[in-house]
This record gives sequence, C-alpha cells and structure tokens, in this order.
Amino acid sequence: MAKHPSTVPAKPTHDTLTDDVLAGLKKDPKELSPVWFYDELGSFLFDSICELPEYYITRTELQIMQTHAAEMAQHIGPEAAVIELGSGTSLKTRLLLDKLDHPLAYVPVDISREHLFAAAGALAKDYPNLHIVPVCADFTQPFELPQFVRTAQRRIVYFPGSTLGNFDRTHAHALLAQMRDLIGRNGAVLIGIDLYKDRRVLERAYDDAAGVTAEFNLNALRHVNRELGANFDLDAFEHLAVWVEDQSRIEMHLVSKRDQVVRLGGEKIRIASGEHLRTEYCHKYTLEGFSELAATAGLAVRRVWMDPDQLFSVQLLEPARLQ
Repeated sequence: MAKHPSTVPAKPTHDTLTDDVLAGLKKDPKELSPVWFYDELGSFLFDSICELPEYYITRTELQIMQTHAAEMAQHIGPEAAVIELGSGTSLKTRLLLDKLDHPLAYVPVDISREHLFAAAGALAKDYPNLHIVPVCADFTQPFELPQFVRTAQRRIVYFPGSTLGNFDRTHAHALLAQMRDLIGRNGAVLIGIDLYKDRRVLERAYDDAAGVTAEFNLNALRHVNRELGANFDLDAFEHLAVWVEDQSRIEMHLVSKRDQVVRLGGEKIRIASGEHLRTEYCHKYTLEGFSELAATAGLAVRRVWMDPDQLFSVQLLEPARLQ
C-alpha cells in the first residue's frame, strides 16, 4: 500500500472517469483503481494506517532513513538534482535533504497540482536556500524536466514508500526504465522496496485489528458514489486482504455480501454474492528478484540498506554499465 501516483481528480472529464470505472467493473475479476482511495477522508485514513502497529512499512523505512541517510548522501555526492516521483513534505524527504551536500535542486513531481504546490511551498519555507522546482505531471508517463535540471551533472530519482510494488511487472519495468532515462549516464535511483516475508505479517499489515484499512478500502466506493453518482452500498461489501504466492503480492479486495446491481453512467453492473472487486495489489520482492527486475531496465543495484529484521529496503541503483 502506498500513495498512488495519480490522485483523483487529476481533472480528466467526468465521462472519462466513468468510462474507466465501468471498464474495470466489466473485467474478470472486477477491478477498481486505487486512485479512488484518495479524497480528503482517504488521505486521513492512509495517514492513520501509517501509525498502526501492524503496518510496518512507513516506520521501518523512516528508521532506515534516520540510520543511513548520511551514508546515502555520500553515495549521491554533492550538487545533485533530486527528482522525487510523487511530491511529499514527508520526514523521509527531509531526512535525505538534510544530509545532502549542497543539492542543486529539489524537483517534486505529482499529477495533483494543488497538492504539488502545497507540498513545495511547505518545503520552501524550511529550505529557503534550496532551489525547489515543482513539475506537474503523471510520472508514470514521460515528462520534461526543466532545462537546468536536465543538464545537471548528477540527477537522482527519489522514489520512497514502496510505491513500485503497486505496479505489475510490466509496468514496474517501464517505470524503472523511465527512471533510467531521467538520471542519464551519471545519475542514480534511490528507491524504497518492500521485501518478501511471512504472509501472516503481510496479511495483518493490510487487515488491521482496528479496521482502519477496511474503512480505507471501502472509501473507494464512497468516493466513486460522490464523484460519479454511482450507488454502491458500502454495507454490502467487506474488506479482504489476500496473499497471492505465485505473484508474490498482497491484494486488497472488496467482497460482495449479496447479489446486487450497481448503477453507474446509465449502466447496470451485476455483482454476485461472494464476488470479489480488486482495488489494489502490492508486490513484495526478494533482493535477488528486485535486482533482476532492475537489470531488465538497465539498472544495477549498488547499495542496499535494510532494517535489522530485513522487513524493508532502501536501494541505490545506477546505470548498469557503470558497475
């Protein structure tokens, strides 16, 4: 689970959003994009999830950054341009910026303009001497960097939070390849990768005892109802976290408690009792498995930092030919 790169609304048209949701509901199994998790309530719930005892990801990555950010900065070197995919005012970003030697610029990239400029403005107050250049773009697609960033000697893509796990292998490869293009010959990628572990740990992390993740999952239906005029009955669904071993991923599902018909965009979608609606998947990697995936995108793992229990990793990648 991670903040998704596209937060609704990104200002596509109402009809386009409706068509996208309908297309997902007509798949087998049915799907609903995780972008629908995130409205004001969804963002609050996500922040609450990050504080839960079962949800190890955020606190573990923070622990790694607190312990090793200075060493990461040494590997990155002076006067680097840092490009963060998915803008943030998070402690993780600040921990990195605090240790870097005279960074050339910080370039947050996000599709949500309002969130992007709010995040950039908050950082600008605390880092008045840092050149902060927000770029409004969907980072899953090619985008242009400012000219002075493109000509920087050392460009670093920062991608914390295990967000890569939300992409299937094909799309994860494509995103890593795009990162490889962004950093050029002399750059690097600093990326958070959640690691393969006991399924019971994962299932608890995505199905907490307090029910916060369940409410977060159901909020996707609430959001679609409000934005697109659907009539999902939230009481007719229950949250389920499913470990899929052959895909090495945890999936979030909403399971229908009864036969029902959902109306959206003038269409009727029939959902049977016990039918699953998949809302998100989160891949977990072995160190060897992620190294192999990175290699397909022309990247090689230079350094890995982990917590003592090896639950999570922050990895530094560089163009393979430099190794």
